[in-house]
Amino acid sequence: MAEGVTEGISLLANRYQIGHLIGHGGMANVYMGTDSRLGRQVAIKLMKSQLATDPAFRTRFRQEAQAAARMAHPTIVRVFDAGEESTRDAGGNTVLVPYIVMEYVEGRMLKDIIAEGPVDSKEAVRITEGILTALEYSHRAGVVHRDIKPGNVMLTHSGQVKVMDFGIARAVSDSAATVAQTTAILGTAQYFSPEQARGETVDARSDLYSTGVVLFELLTGRPPFRGESPVAVAYQHVSEPPVPPSVLHPAVSPALDAVTLHALAKTRFDRFQSAAEFRNDVVDAGAGHLPARKIHRDVSESTLFGVDPRAAAGSEGTVKELTTTAASRPNRTQTRPPVAWIWAGIVLVAIVIVAVVFWVGHLTPIKLPTQGIAVPDLTSQTWSAGQKKLTDLKLVPERTDQANTTVREGSIVKTSPAAGTSVSPNDSITVYVSSGPPTVSMPDVAGKDTATAWSQIRALGLKEGSVTQTDDKDAPAGVVLSSSPASGATAPVGSTVNLVVSTGQVYVPDVTTKSISEATQTLSTLGLLVNATQDLSCQGGVVSSQSLPVGETSQHSAITLGVCSAP
Repeated sequence: MAEGVTEGISLLANRYQIGHLIGHGGMANVYMGTDSRLGRQVAIKLMKSQLATDPAFRTRFRQEAQAAARMAHPTIVRVFDAGEESTRDAGGNTVLVPYIVMEYVEGRMLKDIIAEGPVDSKEAVRITEGILTALEYSHRAGVVHRDIKPGNVMLTHSGQVKVMDFGIARAVSDSAATVAQTTAILGTAQYFSPEQARGETVDARSDLYSTGVVLFELLTGRPPFRGESPVAVAYQHVSEPPVPPSVLHPAVSPALDAVTLHALAKTRFDRFQSAAEFRNDVVDAGAGHLPARKIHRDVSESTLFGVDPRAAAGSEGTVKELTTTAASRPNRTQTRPPVAWIWAGIVLVAIVIVAVVFWVGHLTPIKLPTQGIAVPDLTSQTWSAGQKKLTDLKLVPERTDQANTTVREGSIVKTSPAAGTSVSPNDSITVYVSSGPPTVSMPDVAGKDTATAWSQIRALGLKEGSVTQTDDKDAPAGVVLSSSPASGATAPVGSTVNLVVSTGQVYVPDVTTKSISEATQTLSTLGLLVNATQDLSCQGGVVSSQSLPVGETSQHSAITLGVCSAP
């Protein structure tokens, strides 16, 4: 197995067979797996070896399993099982590696779809609606996701939206903990809410902001804020207003512009207050209706939200305090402001107007670039050749190795952004380089019947090869004796496996003319039951006859030997 953490682990809980690597994240790797008890494919998440010895990370990993196990909805990836498996690290020490067994989803990552360019508005609305449906369910269950991004959303082949990795979710009862209080930033800067970037308390509306970022990216093919570092991006989330999506992609309607900008409000009390409200507005906008701004109800009593500081002045205690203060002030005898104040105000307004007119008249028009750099098509080229092409275009290539069954090892599979996409100078281009076909660990199929062995082999993506039959004194007919590759060996997905299978028979040799002791030992080694009778027609104690002829016979058959016993 790869990535170190699976060294010595091929079967979890005597039930889950680990297959090839299908994904990885900051805390864990995800492998294809087989549930041998229920006969279904699963996804197995194993904590990385360098984190498995850290109690804090193991605790966070268990919290992920507990939070996700509470989620049972068609738009949320299910968690089936969780536990810890004992293995040894590189130093030979025993460590406990936490794991989670999840629903295996066949489909595409949303980030891969966005990498191909802007999504049609109707499809963007449908995908966003699915994400918000999942969030509405999780928020009702008291769980805030905290890491909504295209890398945590999948689309099945039938188009079903699946939200996964509630790895940063916590119970709302513990929502007073802030990002700044944790030992590491638990999210992705491009999808941070302003309150996450500032290290403030995070609630359900942070998920809605992140969903607004995803909607912006679906409509335009790029996030609303980009920078040279995560800190620069986080600063923009706090202080810079986003441009309407239609500025980057004119096909976006004014209604979707309005919904997206509403979701990206800097102050959480100014944006959508629930996933249901966001979903209803985005569906209306997708149908061409401009949603009306709503007066939000007071949600200060909800466990998902904090108190709106702007509403504090309206509380009963504050009203009484203001009333008391007003009552204690002396009554004014003058019914209008002094004349000097009025003239001072007029002069101040005039100065401001003149300053604004002067500033506007001297603004330098901003020249927008009329044409960007088109990402070249590097498919099937070598990494070095593709790297040179991108560097020559003043783009920054970043290599990512990726298993691939069709593109030869060392050649480029694709780029992100995709070929033909217009980008700016010094933009980073992710180049996916084939590392060859993915590999799996050959299972131990010795002692199993042929049908079961082939089933296990096919489940790992391997192909059936030849079957060679051979005699064996113990294994019943049709039982596997060995495989090629051997058990535990690494094999590329799609490669062929050959089996050696028992015939259920043994070969009887000719033991006549041998001593009775030598003949008995030879036949007993083959698992045959030896009997002896006296042959008074000859002398010398040697075998004169055998009841079974030379050749194949069934296992554990009885054979009678005639022994020369004449006086």
